[in-house]
Amino acid sequence: MSGRLVSVNVAEVREIPRRGQMVKTGIWKFPVEGRVAVHGVNVDGDVQADPRVHGGEFQALYAYAREDYDWWAAELGRELPAGTFGENLTVEGVDCTGAVVGERWRIGTAALEVSLPRIPCFKLAHKMDDPRFIKRFAQARRPGCYLRIIEEGELGAGDDIELVERPPHDVTIGLLNEIKLHDQSLAVKVIEARDELPEGWLEWVAERG
Repeated sequence: MSGRLVSVNVAEVREIPRRGQMVKTGIWKFPVEGRVAVHGVNVDGDVQADPRVHGGEFQALYAYAREDYDWWAAELGRELPAGTFGENLTVEGVDCTGAVVGERWRIGTAALEVSLPRIPCFKLAHKMDDPRFIKRFAQARRPGCYLRIIEEGELGAGDDIELVERPPHDVTIGLLNEIKLHDQSLAVKVIEARDELPEGWLEWVAERG
């Protein structure tokens, strides 16, 4: 893999309507300049507005590929700026869908581990001003990937993305996305990546095994 970090994006927290009340969201993200620290379970300067469903160890950072942006630009008939999908890291030369769960990337001085696909929610539909967008995003099978922070460090736009380790199994982000959103009969395949997945995912899979 020979990838590059296009931009680092952090949240501008907003409130949007949801079932008669206002809820906070950090899905509006915009590029920042310079070196940015990644530590704990977040990118410095970013905000995870609802930690009950976003963030935490296995969803510390979210990456989305420039190549998937190009596909969406053709699909929607308009250009989309970095951060549109709420990602912290806009990358290129990286197949986020084909990334193996548990593979590790070196970006700048940080080490990150591929963990989970992004499962879309109403906030993405609201941002895209399309109530059907959750379904469109799911059907596109271009989920992007969440990342764990294995080694804290700093990164910035222009940094190389180096694949430093890949586990000996074939469980990819695309497969997890397929199981979660399209074909639960494939759930048995996840057992190969049990050491890299959070307990909640393993429990969900076990219920369908």
